[in-house]
Amino acid sequence: MSTPATHSTAGKPAGGRKGAVSKGAASKGAAAKAAAPKASTAPTLDFERSFLAPGVRLLAGVDEVGRGAFAGPVSVGIAVVDLQDQNLLDGVRDSKLLKAEDRERLEPLVRSWAVAAAVGHASAAEIDSLGIIAALRLAGNRAWAELLAAGTRPDVVLLDGSHDWLSLPAQASLFDTEALPEPGVTVCDAPVHTRVKADMSCLSVAAASVLAKVARDRMMLDLHLEYPGFAWNENKGYGTSAHREALRAAGPSSYHRSSWNLL
Repeated sequence: MSTPATHSTAGKPAGGRKGAVSKGAASKGAAAKAAAPKASTAPTLDFERSFLAPGVRLLAGVDEVGRGAFAGPVSVGIAVVDLQDQNLLDGVRDSKLLKAEDRERLEPLVRSWAVAAAVGHASAAEIDSLGIIAALRLAGNRAWAELLAAGTRPDVVLLDGSHDWLSLPAQASLFDTEALPEPGVTVCDAPVHTRVKADMSCLSVAAASVLAKVARDRMMLDLHLEYPGFAWNENKGYGTSAHREALRAAGPSSYHRSSWNLL
């Protein structure tokens, strides 16, 4: 198992901001609102390309789905792009903004467009055993290991959100079993940068979200055949009112996260 280098957990700025900063909390709020990407704006590779440097060419966009679900796995998608030579891909958005049929249509296009793509999962039982953060790390590093096995090693990682759950904690040790992925899974050793709402503005991360969402939804459709009473074909394991009612009536299944407050 490789030992990860020290990772940055702050998004890399694309450049300096021009103009004076106005005073007061109200102006700070206005600036934050102006900086947030609009849902209608197509994601680009502009931010990703700010990482291009000698020795840095392949960037892995990373996003997760299923974190807040009551049942089923948490899934992590990775889409690798070439910062020197990568065209845009029309139609890709954060998976939450797309209809199911559009995600299904785009998923093979994303796989063809990306330099490499992978999805890793951690089961409900693993979430109960490890906790959600360590389960995310496990799922993400399973996807990372899939990339390495296929011969692709990204130089840098862009992760959606504000917290780097992909890398090992700075103080992790071999005795910290909850921090480590399973034996045989290589821990991501590339620098990891985070960016809030990267799935809205960064095409690599939006593409990763589509990969993860489609893969997880397909798994939930398969599980629905085993437990049709929970309507996972519709709610995909999330805590809808109908899902809660089914839980009250039948109790949790083996695919529910039993450590969570399901009711």
